[in-house]
Amino acid sequence: MHTPKVETARWSLPFTFSTFDYPQLCELLFEQTGLAEFDTAKVISRTGQTVSTDRGDVTAPLIVDALGWRRVLGVGDNFQPPEAPLSRGLEVHPKGTGDDLELWIDPRYVDAGYGWAFPACDEVRIGVGSFDPHDPVKQPTLRLVEDLAQQPDGYQGNWIPHRIRPATEDGIFFAGDSAGHCIPLTAEGIRTAFYFGIALGRELRAVLDGRQDKWEALSRYHSFSASHKWKFESMFAAQQSIRHLHGRPLDNVTRFFTRRRVSQWAFQSYLEIAPPSFAVPAPPAAAVPAATEQAA
Repeated sequence: MHTPKVETARWSLPFTFSTFDYPQLCELLFEQTGLAEFDTAKVISRTGQTVSTDRGDVTAPLIVDALGWRRVLGVGDNFQPPEAPLSRGLEVHPKGTGDDLELWIDPRYVDAGYGWAFPACDEVRIGVGSFDPHDPVKQPTLRLVEDLAQQPDGYQGNWIPHRIRPATEDGIFFAGDSAGHCIPLTAEGIRTAFYFGIALGRELRAVLDGRQDKWEALSRYHSFSASHKWKFESMFAAQQSIRHLHGRPLDNVTRFFTRRRVSQWAFQSYLEIAPPSFAVPAPPAAAVPAATEQAA
């Protein structure tokens, strides 16, 4: 951790910080899907249980919106930045290696956010994020890249939701960014997408197996997601405090977290927002089509 006055402060984590290969992850997940089929279409609108796309209408009794922060299948107008509770981030991926996850909370880069750099296989991901969607992030990112003597290769940017939203609406289930399941301050959304996705999957499986009806699933999943709201709102409060803490208060906080007991307790509490143990036990293996078995 770096601030203008604290050159380097090391925080001890109770878990490893890891990155993963996105294509490989998707391939491994798809191997578990059995008879599932995927197709691609542009979603235009929804009327009741019918979703209209550029390839025709699709009707189903169970519909999940996991399309992202626009919440396309929700009621009313979609989110439109910058007038929406969204953060914005931009990063580059120059070739390189490293050992640390580094953060810079420094108004020289951005006032309401921070910069980062961390290794991922044979590249280093360097970027800047702002909790104020009006703030530009390209020039701050280039400034940090220059300070680290790197090259701005492989741009990648996005809008990131930072307020949790109702997980059900008008008979539709929402998961991931469409439900605001992205933790404020850290902008971690993949682990929470898995976490809430697993919870939703269990409710949908109970409907398909005849153990509950759709409306029970909607109620249970809605309550499950809502029970986490106070945790997300606490992280949102911490996020919003960043711009007001620059200077001595932030320097003191940065040094305070170098105490092992403090950082271990804080980050363990953070992990428990969406505990990995929730994924256990794993579901049974998906059915394999008979034709596939014969071909094998």
